[in-house]
Amino acid sequence: MLSPTRRPLDTTIANGAWLTDAIDLDNEVLAAIKTPSVWTTAAISFQASIDGTNFDDLYDSGGTEVSIASGNVAANRFVAFQSSLIDLLRGVRYIKIRSGVTGAPVTQTELRTLRLSLRQVA
Repeated sequence: MLSPTRRPLDTTIANGAWLTDAIDLDNEVLAAIKTPSVWTTAAISFQASIDGTNFDDLYDSGGTEVSIASGNVAANRFVAFQSSLIDLLRGVRYIKIRSGVTGAPVTQTELRTLRLSLRQVA
């Protein structure tokens, strides 16, 4: 069950990169992402880790990469996750956010700050 308590957290994708640093979600789950006013068009996908050191691309139990399609991600957009995506992310302790997908990461041409909305897991 999710608590109504929410917490914002900023993370960045460096200039010339496509992946954020590791984010320790502890007892929270990622529920939404606010993109910056400038965003090189790309889907958003994730890497996950149990220990915060060894990261793997995130797939659901059916073998589909967990991602948000590029058509749903644009500059200056608040993307609230559907409950099915929140449920998939609920078990993730450490996460990285990728611009693009596993086979086609998209380099951001400037530093990009993503504002995350985290919700406590009750």
